[in-house]
Amino acid sequence: MNTHYSPLQERLKKEEEENKRKANRKGGNKGGYFVSALAGVIAGALIMWLLLPSLVGQLPSSSAASDGNNKIQTSIDQTATEVTTDITKAVEKVSDAVVGITNIQEVTDFWNQQSMEQEAGSGSGVIYKVEGDKAFVITNYHVVENAKQLEVTLADGTKEKASLVGSDIWTDLAVVSISSEHVDTVAEFGDSDVLKQGETVIAIGNPLGLDFYGSVTTGVISGKDRAVPVDLNADGYEDWETEVLQTDAAINPGNSGGALINIAGDLIGINSMKIAESTIEGLGFAIPINTVIPIIEELERNGEVRRPTMGIGLLDLTDVPAFYQQQTLQLPEEVTTGVVVSEVVQGSPAYRAGVKQYDVVIEMDGVKIENSIDLRQHLYNETEIGDTIQMKVYRQGKIVELNLKLTEGTNV
Repeated sequence: MNTHYSPLQERLKKEEEENKRKANRKGGNKGGYFVSALAGVIAGALIMWLLLPSLVGQLPSSSAASDGNNKIQTSIDQTATEVTTDITKAVEKVSDAVVGITNIQEVTDFWNQQSMEQEAGSGSGVIYKVEGDKAFVITNYHVVENAKQLEVTLADGTKEKASLVGSDIWTDLAVVSISSEHVDTVAEFGDSDVLKQGETVIAIGNPLGLDFYGSVTTGVISGKDRAVPVDLNADGYEDWETEVLQTDAAINPGNSGGALINIAGDLIGINSMKIAESTIEGLGFAIPINTVIPIIEELERNGEVRRPTMGIGLLDLTDVPAFYQQQTLQLPEEVTTGVVVSEVVQGSPAYRAGVKQYDVVIEMDGVKIENSIDLRQHLYNETEIGDTIQMKVYRQGKIVELNLKLTEGTNV
């Protein structure tokens, strides 16, 4: 049977069929999208499962680190290397023989006018001998000067009361003694005469006090047979020339009395002084051990160094104004150096030899005398008690020769 539709019905039927076809296409696309997404997720998960073990060692972590063999490290590696050199061996050999010395003096309290004892300074010293229950320590004269009490601090911190055995201002040396109960190390003497310029040396001491106990500095022998003028009585005039070793090893206040050793650990000098100026660097001095030994031996025996005396006061001619050189001393113009006798002690060797006030000493035993340092060094280094010396002096413009027999004394 044929069914006939009107034009309107035909158009509505076509629109209905078209809408059905569109609905069917949308349902098929949604299913395809779901299947594709599901397949992508599965594939991604599979890839991560395969790669994850190889990525573990490469992932950053705050609590562990991995090395190339996938072994996790939990601490920092540290290498302990004990270094031993000739210098460390030398220091180890001697350092326990170097001590601290504290100078305790009696002072008066300004407000209460009461006497009290307090630390006046500190320096260093070197234990060089043990004899029975005593140990002997070398130090500098200026370290122990004017001390009411002395205290020695050993390397292990033990403090010992010390007694002054003897001291000598001219060589800046002193010897103190302590109990040997806690002493384990004694320094060995070397030979300062065989030192070479440029040879390595080591200074051990307590710079700036006991807070820096046992400090070690190194350097070389910068010079031998140096003569350094010193003012012993702080009057502004040089009284003496000390023969010293020069080194660039750092020597500071508090190092005084400490050890200067060679690379073998032998004691070759006693650190004594340092030129401390802002424009000078690396200029330290030590008393040669060959000079030290006879002095400390005499200090042990006598408590002092016994020297010959003349019994005169000294004044360098260069310190006398030209007017007095011409009028009072009546010296020829060509005489420009010598030592003026400022006073003669009654009953002294000079008094008995006929030395007069205002005599000008120009020669002793054939050696030219230009100043008071020359005179003292000839007297103390070249003569002995009981010797007779020959002197040439200018007196009222004329040369007079005198013979003077030396006796023991503490002054010139």
